[in-house]
Amino acid sequence: MPEKHQYFMLEAFKEAQLAFENDESPVGAVIEIGGKIVGRGRNSVERNKDASAHAEMNALKMAGEKVGEKFLSEATLYCTLEPCPMCAGAAVLHRIKRIVYGASDIRWGACGTIFNIPQEERLNHRIEIVGGVMEKECAEILTRFFAEKR
Repeated sequence: MPEKHQYFMLEAFKEAQLAFENDESPVGAVIEIGGKIVGRGRNSVERNKDASAHAEMNALKMAGEKVGEKFLSEATLYCTLEPCPMCAGAAVLHRIKRIVYGASDIRWGACGTIFNIPQEERLNHRIEIVGGVMEKECAEILTRFFAEKR
């Protein structure tokens, strides 16, 4: 596992921790280009009253604004939870180069667990996928959050 993946996943995990502290589902994401973070996001569904305010969507929006481009073809999306169909589709539309995620999502995972949208041959762009980076930590914070909700 490249050290780079660990570093940027830790940054995404910090976003997940902030989401946890704000009573949001603890998922975090960062967008990296050329060794620099150009976008950060965490779930803000409850605060924004917006079902599409996922960590990945928030990070992609910030990165696009910062870079000033709609396509992020040299970017890596780091997220603590495997992206859902919406977020995986958005990554394809943004032409992301790579998705690196922590925990697999057995209910909504769209990067190989249930669907594999980023590598769907019928789409015009395919994305490299790396899963399981800091998997234990990423799964644990989600388990703890939902256990406290019950």
